[in-house]
Amino acid sequence: MSNRLNQLLKQYKDIQNAKLWMGENYERKIKKIEEDKMFIRPYPSLHSVAEIIAHLNAWRKDAILKITKGEGVLKEEMTENWPSMVSLKEKGWPELWREHLRGREEFIQSLQNKEDSFLEETYYDQDFKGRYPYSFLIEGTLAHEIYHLGQLGIVIKLIKESEP
Repeated sequence: MSNRLNQLLKQYKDIQNAKLWMGENYERKIKKIEEDKMFIRPYPSLHSVAEIIAHLNAWRKDAILKITKGEGVLKEEMTENWPSMVSLKEKGWPELWREHLRGREEFIQSLQNKEDSFLEETYYDQDFKGRYPYSFLIEGTLAHEIYHLGQLGIVIKLIKESEP
């Protein structure tokens, strides 16, 4: 594997389950809250832990499609972007988390044998309606995961503070 891509994948793996200078990874954050609280919205304008994880799962799945097929299908306005709470509760937290774990491994595997030159190859982005280098997708995926890791921290803290 190449240096730049290897570094991006290391950062991606680290935010999932490694010791971070900036705080807790996904696994540590999720362990801070009980399963029966995953669907709580601490404020009507904030998403629940389950909604955030489902959203990440959808975008990661689409990123894998772009990496393997050169084009994805998910658009911001689609219900898969932010699935309904009813559908998420039907699926259940254990399955949402299993999808998260599977998806991150599939994302890593889809890039495992690529070289740095892959980062300059292009894919079609359905939201931006154009061709972009894979570096845009992979760096964007990493930034998206970091953004939502912070969001999870806030949501979990608010849920914990509202407990009696």
